[in-house]
Amino acid sequence: MKPEAGLSHLRKGRHSKNGQIYHCIFSTLNRQPIFNQFDSARGFISLLREDENRGLSKTYAFVVMPDHIHWLFQLEQGDLSATIKRIKSLYSKQSKSKVWNKGFYDHGIRAHEDLISTARYIVANPLRAGLVDKIGDYPHWDSIFFEG
Repeated sequence: MKPEAGLSHLRKGRHSKNGQIYHCIFSTLNRQPIFNQFDSARGFISLLREDENRGLSKTYAFVVMPDHIHWLFQLEQGDLSATIKRIKSLYSKQSKSKVWNKGFYDHGIRAHEDLISTARYIVANPLRAGLVDKIGDYPHWDSIFFEG
């Protein structure tokens, strides 16, 4: 199977709707742990904040794991695929290297309860992965719902 062939199921049924809240997950090329480096993780986080400041998205929660990103956000302008492509491209340019695996996973959030439980799931990733003993000890996450 070609590497791209397995990604078509990720796009099936994907649609973009401004105002919709999405949980997106995307990973580094070959799952390399490039975000183990503090400056790399903080550089990526600055791009998420810049995207929000430009009115393109509204971030509800994120975590930058060593080899992947979870981002819970409301799409404010544009297309979902183009938004993820833009964020990935900006980080690749910033790091001057090829960083990302192709594609991404997305899930549209349907209810307020789903929003809170999804945010909890996202910020608990470092804990479940055994990277820290307390969520607040992990430096590369944020949520409008919780404090460390």
